[in-house]
Amino acid sequence: MPTSIRRRRAARRGFTLIEVLIVIAIILALSGIVGVALFSRRDEANRDLTRTDLNTLRTAISHFYRTYDRVPTEEEGLAVLWDRSMLTNEEDEDRWSLFVQSPLPTDRWGEEWIYEERSATSFRIASRGPDREEDTDDDIEVVFDFRGTGEDDPFGGGDLGGGLLGGN
Repeated sequence: MPTSIRRRRAARRGFTLIEVLIVIAIILALSGIVGVALFSRRDEANRDLTRTDLNTLRTAISHFYRTYDRVPTEEEGLAVLWDRSMLTNEEDEDRWSLFVQSPLPTDRWGEEWIYEERSATSFRIASRGPDREEDTDDDIEVVFDFRGTGEDDPFGGGDLGGGLLGGN
């Protein structure tokens, strides 16, 4: 076979610069579409996990309430649920137990929880949400009062939807 025919065939085997650029553009467009879908799913997953964390904290406060007949003070904060040294009353140390197995000092966006003791029987815990700003539409919170709830049901028959407010 003559050399010129081999060169033409070798030249035909490769891709032109335009073909390579078109393939790269298609790959970038597809990855952009997939990226947007994954990021929106991740945000929703973080919201769901934050609601789960709030439920865990609410349950831990329920056990704390049954032990001390009060909710944690703002000075004690949520840390008292996993750190005995946060108790403000030394007499309470004998009855203390680990109320949360793994500490939850921050929400899923790395921000500290907002904790308010509203009375000896009520509290509010909130996450600032993905925008990390307080009192916005994406905040996720639980507000709860133990008064009027049955001894056997510290959540008053409510489920997460009944106790959790805000956050889509």
